[in-house]
Amino acid sequence: MDKLSAQQRHAKAAIKREQSDASISSVEREQARRHANMAAIRSKNTKPEMIVRRGLWSRGFRYRLNHKRLPGHPDLVLRKYRTCIFVNGCFWHGHNTQFIVHSSEFIVNSECCKIPKTNREFWVAKIRRNKERDKEEQRKLAEMGWHCITVWECELKPSKREETLDSIAFTLNHIWLQDHTECLMKDGRGKMDGGVSYPQFDEEDMQMPMAAEEDV
Repeated sequence: MDKLSAQQRHAKAAIKREQSDASISSVEREQARRHANMAAIRSKNTKPEMIVRRGLWSRGFRYRLNHKRLPGHPDLVLRKYRTCIFVNGCFWHGHNTQFIVHSSEFIVNSECCKIPKTNREFWVAKIRRNKERDKEEQRKLAEMGWHCITVWECELKPSKREETLDSIAFTLNHIWLQDHTECLMKDGRGKMDGGVSYPQFDEEDMQMPMAAEEDV
């Protein structure tokens, strides 16, 4: 049997690829493309998270990152302020979406979270689980004495960014002042008692890496 030339082999391979591509439907091709895009999204050091980190760092706040021993692994943990900050992507966490059950179930999209029409049931179930998990994790954190702040991706657009970061800073300072005042008033007589120490949490003794935004 005569051997095929290099040109003939390339032509034969090209025909096989065309036949393979032809067997894939447009829906399957779209699902594969979307899956590849979603898989490329990082869960840490995302652009929204870095904006918040650098913005708070430049305002004098210091924090630790991704405490694995706390529910939900908060993106930022500020022990001084008893606060955990979650920086959420609008799509993954269903920002402002509504799941309404009536005669039949349907979803109300928001401007920043559009549920894909392709494989819709999968995305609805996934986003609903994420929303329920977020709520449960923050409930657990509240029971442990932590305040929670959620920052949404859409709130970090250039037109809103500085306003959002200033709002976070204001909230953190308000939390510290409120908690510190309650601690000093702990004797219940309405008098400042400087001898009352700030309450300690087990999490404070855990080792967490300190963030260092050297490029700020």
